[in-house]
This record gives sequence, structure tokens and C-alpha cells, in this order.
Amino acid sequence: MKGYLVLSDGTTFDGEMDDEFPTYEEGEIVFYTGMTGYQEVLTDPSYQDQIIVFTYPLIGNYGINEDDFESAKPCVKGVVVLQAVEHYSHYEAVSSFKEYLKKWNIPLLEWADTRAIVKAIREKGTQKAAITTNRDETVHTQLTENQVEKVVDEQIKTFGEGDCHIALINFGYKKSILESLVQRGCKVTVLPYHLMDQVKDMNVNGIVLSNGPGDPKSLLSYLPSIRTVTSMFPTLGICLGHQLIALAYGANTKKLRFGHRGANHPVLDHKTGKVWMTSQNHSYVVDELNNTSLVVRFTNINDQSIEGFVHQQLPILSVQFHPEANPGPVESDIVFDEFLTMTKETEALIV
Repeated sequence: MKGYLVLSDGTTFDGEMDDEFPTYEEGEIVFYTGMTGYQEVLTDPSYQDQIIVFTYPLIGNYGINEDDFESAKPCVKGVVVLQAVEHYSHYEAVSSFKEYLKKWNIPLLEWADTRAIVKAIREKGTQKAAITTNRDETVHTQLTENQVEKVVDEQIKTFGEGDCHIALINFGYKKSILESLVQRGCKVTVLPYHLMDQVKDMNVNGIVLSNGPGDPKSLLSYLPSIRTVTSMFPTLGICLGHQLIALAYGANTKKLRFGHRGANHPVLDHKTGKVWMTSQNHSYVVDELNNTSLVVRFTNINDQSIEGFVHQQLPILSVQFHPEANPGPVESDIVFDEFLTMTKETEALIV
């Protein structure tokens, strides 16, 4: 049947919908430029409450497998593609892209002009939108101020058995961040963000502030706790965690017009002079670091936005991109190695 993507400014794009999908859903419209990685994108908590437009014209070739989920369920509100493949061709696949979306009642708009949609988003910015069967629909969506609370498990869980104990402060973490630490011999305790003060009594070697959805300023009440725990332990911030550390130390954040979402964003490391290709997913960035104790370490080559910083006195390293990738290039995963080296050096100083 006919389906439509209706933007909050009234712009409408035609498409087709299978009658087995929900006929209406609202969210924030964004686009993802990677050629692969749709399974990770669907289950990345940072995409909570968003409608994803995949720019690659053919999505679903290798189906859905049991291993590449970044969380227990999809977090997106809806999906827009040019063409969705139903007959997958990978030996590990257990279902098709369409079947997975149907299972979770996530609407799919197919045969839409994704190039025109992306041009509209780039020109007018991300905005509220709806996937619907009513061309004359009016979008009334109101996103929850604190989207993090929708994706965070309330339980404290521990993984791995290594000698280095890391507290992963959960704002909506990706499974691959946890796995990156466990694979490096760490014992990792995942702690909900509202319980982060408990880390003081956990005998940890370092802390990681995870990625997550939404505006970092929706969590302003937690900045004092973030400032306290990051001043006590070697710290790595990733994506939302990076933005929250910046706010806690006096910097500001701002929203980009259409964000960075893809697997090929070039980032300059000012320490080594090397450029990494990185995986990214965010709407907000850290603004200027003037008059703070933070120093820019990484810069986005495309738009010169801040991609990471270090603290001048404290063992704090923070990055806007995803060093664990998934999907994307993994050359920046040495950020985890640098962080763990930092924890060992700090421990040696204390001893």
C-alpha cells in the first residue's frame, strides 16, 4: 500500500509499505551513510526515538544474525530505505531485514526517494517526522526530554574476570564497548548512570562513560556526580559520555544541523598527526573549550568540530567517535589501549 514520510515542516515523500507493518509512527528523522551495519544501527541505543534513512540504496543483503546486536532490542522508531532485500545470502543469517522489523513492529517505508530526503535533512536539519499511510498527516511528535532513561537497564552487572576492574557508566551503552574491554582482559561492572556515585566504593581501576541517546543537557543534574567520579579515577568518555564530561568541566555543547552518522568520518589525532577513519552517531557536539582545563586532542577533518580532548592535569581521555566501531573501521580502537595504559600508569603513581 502507499506510504508516506511526512516532515514537521509539511514536506512529504512517497513510498510503499507492507500491510503487515504498523501504519503510523513518529520520531526524529536522521540519515545514516554506511553501506553496511544496519543490524548494529537498528539496535544502537543512541538511535532511540529516531527514524533512520539509510542512504545506501539496497539494505538487507546479508540478513540478520544472532551476534551483531548492540542491545537486546531495536531502538529506532522507523526505517526508510530505497529497497529492502527479503532474500538474504549470508550463512550466519537467521532472518531477513524485513522480518526483524516486523517482529518488533517497526514501520518500514520502502521505495522512497532517499536522496531527496537526505537533501531535505541536510538543508533544513533534523526534525520531527512521521511514517504514515495518510499523506495529509500533521506531525505532533514530542520527544522525551531524558531519552537515556528509556534505554538503561536498572541492574548492576559484572562481566569478565580480569585484574583490571573497569566501571562502565551506562547511559545506553553498546555491547561492543563492553566486549572491547572484556577482550582486553578487564573485569567490567556495568552501572546505571543514576547510581554512578556507588563507583567510589567499588575498588575500580578506571571508569568509562558510555554512549547514549538525546541531548546531554537533559542530564545536567548529574554533572556534579560526573565531575566527582572523573576526578577520582582514570576516565574514558565515548560519544554522550564525552559530551557530559565536557559539560561537567565547564565547556558547552551544541546541536549540529544534521549530525554525524556513518562509518567513514575522518578524524585528526593532534598527538600523532595521524588521521583515523571513524564510526559516528550523534546530533550534539562539544563546543569551544576556552577557559576550561580541557585540551583538544581530536578534530573532525570535514567540519573542524571537536572529536575528543584530554584534561591538563587529570587522567581523562574523551572521544566523540566510537572507537569500538561496529559498524565501521576499527583502527581507532587503540583508544581503549591508551585508556588502559593510563589506568596502569595512574595505579603505579598511587603505589
